[in-house]
Amino acid sequence: MLVGSQTWVFNDKPAILSTGVIGGPFEKQSRIANAFDKFYDDLWMGKDSYEKAQTVLLEDAVDTALRKKALKEEEIQFFLAGDLINQITPTNFAARTNQIPLLGLFSACAISTQGLALAAMILNSRGAEYILTGASSHNASAERQFRYPTEYGGQKPPTAQWTVTGAGVALVGSGNLVDTPHPRITSATIGKVIDMGLTDPFNMGGAMAPAAVDTIQRHLVDLGVDPSHYDLIVTGDLAEVGRKAALALFDQKGIAIQDQQFQDCGLMVYAKDQEVFAGGSGPGCSAVVMYGHLLNEMKAGKYKRILVAATGSLLSPLSVQQKESIPCIAHAVAIEYS
Repeated sequence: MLVGSQTWVFNDKPAILSTGVIGGPFEKQSRIANAFDKFYDDLWMGKDSYEKAQTVLLEDAVDTALRKKALKEEEIQFFLAGDLINQITPTNFAARTNQIPLLGLFSACAISTQGLALAAMILNSRGAEYILTGASSHNASAERQFRYPTEYGGQKPPTAQWTVTGAGVALVGSGNLVDTPHPRITSATIGKVIDMGLTDPFNMGGAMAPAAVDTIQRHLVDLGVDPSHYDLIVTGDLAEVGRKAALALFDQKGIAIQDQQFQDCGLMVYAKDQEVFAGGSGPGCSAVVMYGHLLNEMKAGKYKRILVAATGSLLSPLSVQQKESIPCIAHAVAIEYS
């Protein structure tokens, strides 16, 4: 199962059986709007705080994924999820609602692939039959915690990113549960924490790029393949600045990834006329793009095999105030439609 130093290969190829993808009002205008199952027309979502609204996003994503397969909460063994908010409270409160045994996760915006990798590992080891995994974020709750509150109206630099209001959840099952074509998880590479000494919390894409490159390089080396093995290699939310930095690092390392083959969820989610600075971000960014748009493209036959490397900045408001640099991580998951 362990290949090389950081990569798991899943012989049973756990299958993504269904997904739930929920968005906010701004995401309803996005370029991948047709990949969502449901939108809310305001950021409050019937609640009296943005954090409570974020819980609603995740609850709806779980309900949607289960409803598509006509399964009930008690039939699911584990729920693997996380978010950006202190003590992952939106996720914990969603788990309070669905009563599925919870493994709470935190790797910032890399949670989506962290959860998918761990779900596949548990399933491949016969530790469960069904697992739900996902991630969520909310623009206003993240702004309150990590950046200027929206109400403050502070000026942001062009390197800043726009947190996606959304939740993406996948219902993942043992590979032997289905004999029809499904997106299947074939391998995963667990990333190391990489810190290049950057300190600007408004340039997370630049800070995360080295971690993304390190994990993707390790994945290719561990499996003994080159980038052409995949139809598409996608990072989580490096956005415009980070993607350019990653391409330069690939070139320095002699890794031949073609420009069109290397894409980023932060650049795929929003339309060109939406003002999002360098691009999208947040745990919900890669979750909604992967579980919505990318899996739809695979089912339509556009891609046979993709590698998704979600990226996360492991900073906190306190670490920024203490003038710490920004440690980053990326976890990569290979998905094949077969």
